[in-house]
Amino acid sequence: MSALVAVVVVAACGLLATVPELRLAVPLLVGTTAVMVMVLAFLLYRGERGTLAWPPVMILGIALLLRLMFVFSPPQLSDDLYRYLWDGGNLLRGINPYAAAPAVVRPPPELAATHALVNHPQYVTIYPPAAQVVFAAGAACGGSLLGIKSLLVTLDLGLCALMMVLLRRLDLPVWRSALYAWNPLPVLEIAGSGHIDGAGLTMAMGAFCLIFGNRDRASGSRWRPLLAGALLAAAGLVKLFPFLLAPIAFMLLAKRERALFAAGFGTALAALVLSFMPHLANGLATLEVYARNWEFAGFGFNLLRRTTGSGTTARLLLSGCLLLIGVALYGRLLRILQRERDAITARRRAIETCYGIALALLLLTPTLQPWYALCLAAFLPFCAGPAGLVLCWTVFLTYQVQIPYFILGEWIENPVVTAAVFAAPVTAGVLGRMIGGAGGISAGRMKAGCVSPPS
Repeated sequence: MSALVAVVVVAACGLLATVPELRLAVPLLVGTTAVMVMVLAFLLYRGERGTLAWPPVMILGIALLLRLMFVFSPPQLSDDLYRYLWDGGNLLRGINPYAAAPAVVRPPPELAATHALVNHPQYVTIYPPAAQVVFAAGAACGGSLLGIKSLLVTLDLGLCALMMVLLRRLDLPVWRSALYAWNPLPVLEIAGSGHIDGAGLTMAMGAFCLIFGNRDRASGSRWRPLLAGALLAAAGLVKLFPFLLAPIAFMLLAKRERALFAAGFGTALAALVLSFMPHLANGLATLEVYARNWEFAGFGFNLLRRTTGSGTTARLLLSGCLLLIGVALYGRLLRILQRERDAITARRRAIETCYGIALALLLLTPTLQPWYALCLAAFLPFCAGPAGLVLCWTVFLTYQVQIPYFILGEWIENPVVTAAVFAAPVTAGVLGRMIGGAGGISAGRMKAGCVSPPS
């Protein structure tokens, strides 16, 4: 039965890899990824009963195979990768990517083809400094789509390996890493579309590996909190989400280690930011435009805007809700860490808090692109609940906009789909809590949308 799970996942990805144009096959995409997620849910069900013992090499080998099916093809569901190549190519030529928008730049011959495909060319790049370093490294790999996608896939596989390390340090079974490694979301969004999110998550996961490893060592390992702080700062300067995890990392450290963590965090942050000054201010202006105006598949935002008659008010209310949830989750974790004597249990609760922050962010954001859910998928191996599993699939429903956009050039969002993307994981989380509370699924270990083994 375990082998059948792997066969189904590989066959499903193989089917999608043969589709010449995924934007015209969204129903097939949604259906096939649904099958993959159901198989992963079955995997979780079997594994929680102690019937799985997969070696890490098997999980990583299949993860590599799934990604190889898409890495050689050009991106179909997103064109962000061309901006990555443009920014990285400019940085390699000694040009600050924040200096000017692509629309006002005459491209050199070697970047002319990429320049023509950059999306939103009227805006200076929005991607943070550490992302620019990754773009430059990818552009250095031949200056091609394959080169930069290969780098991003390598980093994503590194993320899978780091998950295995962290699972062991949390006394959790390594097979759980398959919940991310074989998940259709990273396969399609990183190997297929080449999104940068996995690179930042790899750095964040590395930071937590260092933090959790440090508690078992003597005081001589001062470099661990220092490096953990630097890695987490770099992760946040790839995609901003890891900055929300910094308070959690800080709370996990012993008092004597917090100053070292802060020093590493501040030093890396300053080094990366100052390297792109003074033009970085142009990128912040683009970020402001995004924060004020961008919207997609945000059910809460649409509902509040209709209710209040103001998009600005809706954004402020959602930001306030996220802030309150964040403070509540941080406060709850702090109380747990103060009274919990078992280090493993405390660490698990910390990772569950990361999961909760990611879930709240995705449900409350005005803009929910499918690949944004990668920040949640990265915590599924540690806290795999029905809400997270379902949300990491329902985001594929939003690709329905690609059909009219590809054929007619019109971006038409379906409010029913937007509502479903929100309602499905919320319903799954509520049902999971009810069933778990009744002593059903996973022997009562299903709680708040999150499955955790007994401590």
